[in-house]
Amino acid sequence: MNRRTLLAASAAAVATAAVKPAFAFSAGTGNALTAPWTGPYGGLPAFDKVKVSDFKPALELAMAENLAEFDAITANAAPPSFANTIAAMEDSGRMLGRLYRYYGVWSSNMSSPEFQAVEAEMDPKLSAFNDSITQNAALFSRVRDVYNSRGAADLTDEQKRVTWLYHNNFVRSGANLNAADKARVAAINEELAGLFTEFNKNLLHDEGLITVLEPAELEGLPDSLAETARSTAKAKGQDGKGVILNTRSSAQPFLTYSPNRAAREKVWKAFVNRGDNGGEFDNNAIITKILKLRAERAKLLGFKTHAHWRLEDSMAKTPERAMELMEAVWPPAVAAVKRDVADMQAIIDAEGGGFKLAPWDYRYYAEKVRKAKYDLDLNEVKPYLELNNLREALFFAAGKLHGFKFKPVSGVPVFHPEVKVWEVTRKGKHVGLWYFDPFARDGKRSGAWMTDYRTQETFKKPITTLVSNNCNYIKGEDGAPVLISWDDAETMFHEFGHAIHGLCSDVVYPSVSGTSVARDYVEFPSQLNEHWLTTPEVMKKYIIHYQTKKPIPAELVAKIEKAKTFNQGFDTVEYLASALIDMKLHLAGDVTIDPDKFEREELAKLGMPEEIVMRHRTPQFGHVFSSDGYSAGYYSYLWADTLTADCWEAFMEAGSAYDRKTADRLYATILSQGNRKDPAEQFRDFRGRDPKIGALMRDRGFPVPEGA
Repeated sequence: MNRRTLLAASAAAVATAAVKPAFAFSAGTGNALTAPWTGPYGGLPAFDKVKVSDFKPALELAMAENLAEFDAITANAAPPSFANTIAAMEDSGRMLGRLYRYYGVWSSNMSSPEFQAVEAEMDPKLSAFNDSITQNAALFSRVRDVYNSRGAADLTDEQKRVTWLYHNNFVRSGANLNAADKARVAAINEELAGLFTEFNKNLLHDEGLITVLEPAELEGLPDSLAETARSTAKAKGQDGKGVILNTRSSAQPFLTYSPNRAAREKVWKAFVNRGDNGGEFDNNAIITKILKLRAERAKLLGFKTHAHWRLEDSMAKTPERAMELMEAVWPPAVAAVKRDVADMQAIIDAEGGGFKLAPWDYRYYAEKVRKAKYDLDLNEVKPYLELNNLREALFFAAGKLHGFKFKPVSGVPVFHPEVKVWEVTRKGKHVGLWYFDPFARDGKRSGAWMTDYRTQETFKKPITTLVSNNCNYIKGEDGAPVLISWDDAETMFHEFGHAIHGLCSDVVYPSVSGTSVARDYVEFPSQLNEHWLTTPEVMKKYIIHYQTKKPIPAELVAKIEKAKTFNQGFDTVEYLASALIDMKLHLAGDVTIDPDKFEREELAKLGMPEEIVMRHRTPQFGHVFSSDGYSAGYYSYLWADTLTADCWEAFMEAGSAYDRKTADRLYATILSQGNRKDPAEQFRDFRGRDPKIGALMRDRGFPVPEGA
């Protein structure tokens, strides 16, 4: 089992003494989920053959097989070496790795009550299984021996890095704990796995709720938004009315353009209170338990807090360094918000509104300020943001920068008819497939993300990448063009940046492939890719009117450029509030936390503008509480954006966003490297120095510290 697969079942895997999992495996019979992938492109996942009832027996069979593989490694009488220990671990767990891909797809894209029942049963078992591997003292002993001898061994730099990663994972996870503490950490991991599943189930329930609007409440909306609300209502059995889904892609455009203040408040409250409505689907008690368990585990592992444990192997290294960055950006961001709020309140007063700006008013009046200050109405831009054209823009920029070509293919199994697939080549050579799943549906979590179904490697033979992007756009009725917001267009480029990172990978071992990098580094390539949306080459060719097919007018592009730092205060404060609360929750240590109270009091201490709420309020903060993934790590987006802004200035210094030498250097030093090299070294290889904060502050229109 490679390192990516080893950590997939439980991000908090802990090394302890050798034990057997406290559950039984069924003998299992072959089913589509356990079969090797066959067909073209090195084999393809059989999404069309998945049956939810097959997951449990398939997982049990794959876990049993993987345990046998590790038993064979530890039974080897030969002295531990990279080949018979580390490389053998890299090549194990292939069946289980394939199964995790199916499991993740159904959890995120095709969840149903039937599948949720499987998750509730299997997630704790998967956690226990994962611990049974990392609790294997004999296995850790072999890894330690290889690690200690790596300097004398004839290993490549990549082999040394892979060895370090394995050893670091075992040690960080508690390989040296006593037996009682090892058992307790394993129990914590199992309990957390169940809580994560419950949190996800509750959030998915609340994101499935809808806000029904009367026809009069749709008045004043742009035609495209009103029609989307009516078609969604029809699909939800509310014909003749309007429906706003409780997802970001549906709620935010309504909040931006609806002149009906009461309707805005109704939609806003439904959206920001996901997971926080009391009763069966409330997440607060679950969060309290998760925080207590994380704090206890961190202490057992020898760390002051969960935040200190999580950041030890990050690029930031310590929560103090992450907080230093956030605290440097917070004051100018809040100051920018206050200036913008004053402008918005002036418009309200001039219109005789007779009310004080509230959070459900912010987006609507921000657009009025944008229009007044910059003569820019982003609703004017939307007719130029047609989904298929934007997809082609992604392909164009990736081709011009990195030599990729995308060709649609048919006959590839998919998990839903709306998923489409493209073959990706570079310099005439096949490098992978890109799957695109753009539309919202029941059972699909909200937001946008990237998933890899298979990572690149050349370990035993060349294996190419299978990667997907998943979004939640509202499908047009009867095949009508899908027009998305400017924010959604930026998100498309962002998530495609993750896909590019995976497709550029050129490593030997799967554990260091593609996006398998530090949490505060993985967002760097994706955030960097957002910059190519606004390049003239993309704007002129792909940001074209969905009806007239004419490119976006130059004067409108100029307005967008002029207004690019507008609302940066809002965007930064909305995000940073979430990142700061995440870090503060996990720096609080072993105290019993009431999430709502903690959020309210800590935001007050920070001086959070009352006109804004966190981008992700605590009861719906899936990044942090649906797994350990971004826990004490949501700061990563700001950390990565510091790298991004600095990197983008390298292109600007070269004179072009498509400068060939700079693009080639980016590919060679960062995008192709995966985790074969320390991320700080990768950045230095590209930029010739460590990152500076000045570019970030300039990009956001904030004052630049002296010397930055």
